[in-house]
Amino acid sequence: MRRAAPLVLLALLGPLSRLAAQQPTVPPAHFEKLAHTYSIVAWDSVTGDLGVAVQSKFPNVGGIVPWGVAGVGAVATQSLANTAYGELGLQLMAQGATAGEALRIVMRSDTMLGDRQVGVVDARGNAASFTGERTFDWAGGRVGAPEGRGDVAGGKGQVITGRGFAAQANIMVSDQTVRNMAESFARSTGPLPDRLMAALVAGQAGGGDKRGMQSAALLVVRKGGGYLGVNDRFVDIRVYDAPDPIAELARLLALHKLHFFPTEPTDLVPITPAIVRQLEPILLAEPAGQAQKWLASPQGAANATFLAALRDFMYWENYDVRVRMDGQIDRVVLQDILAKRGAAP
Repeated sequence: MRRAAPLVLLALLGPLSRLAAQQPTVPPAHFEKLAHTYSIVAWDSVTGDLGVAVQSKFPNVGGIVPWGVAGVGAVATQSLANTAYGELGLQLMAQGATAGEALRIVMRSDTMLGDRQVGVVDARGNAASFTGERTFDWAGGRVGAPEGRGDVAGGKGQVITGRGFAAQANIMVSDQTVRNMAESFARSTGPLPDRLMAALVAGQAGGGDKRGMQSAALLVVRKGGGYLGVNDRFVDIRVYDAPDPIAELARLLALHKLHFFPTEPTDLVPITPAIVRQLEPILLAEPAGQAQKWLASPQGAANATFLAALRDFMYWENYDVRVRMDGQIDRVVLQDILAKRGAAP
């Protein structure tokens, strides 16, 4: 590692011994312990966001595979997953290692290297992927090409490095899953969570896991991007077990956007008398089953009393990050409120 201080390296080499400790004392049947998985780790050059999207024929893959720290990097550790690639890999990148350097350093002390599969991306856009020689077919990976066009493919026993993203998979029907993920991400635009979701969908369209589907996860980290800006978990969604985990993950992402993403300036609309007429019956009738309602009497306009009632109603309904008191309302929230009560938008 070129940029890390020697003392930092010495401090980190001790914990690397934990790699060996993560193998079972008596290894179970090899195939049954592998997380049959495809994933993509990526960096957004516009926002600096870092993320991981993953699907697996393994329960709660979100508790094993995805790792990320805002401004540092993201890691996917799978097959016979070793969480040290996440924990120690991120520590190394925080000290200045590139994605490829961090991956190779952690690999040095891994006594079961042939069973691992790992994808890494750092906050400068460097990407790396590794597939162990004992992973089950089809297994391999792709990273964005260093020059920014196309991608670089890699098979078993190889570390491949590039830019922007790393996609990897094991026990797939064919290489089409990884090929699709790489092509989808490379040509897509927009927010990183949407691009990662699109890559998962494309990967499944390429055949996916030989044994089917079970769980999925999406992790995107952004400095101050979490709830009300107090943490970095911009998106952190897990599907533990579902017949179609990717479809469920997409549903949960839409829900997450509604309740956790702040208002886009283009979505603000003034609370006109027409909107007051739509919302006032709701504020006069709710909360259901309680004597005291949000509004005690009709106001007929977006005055201070009406706005205070609307604010309290929105907090009650979990629209926390989109609450306003300036005579405007988020049209996405307005549509959701009316749709849930069977009213016309």
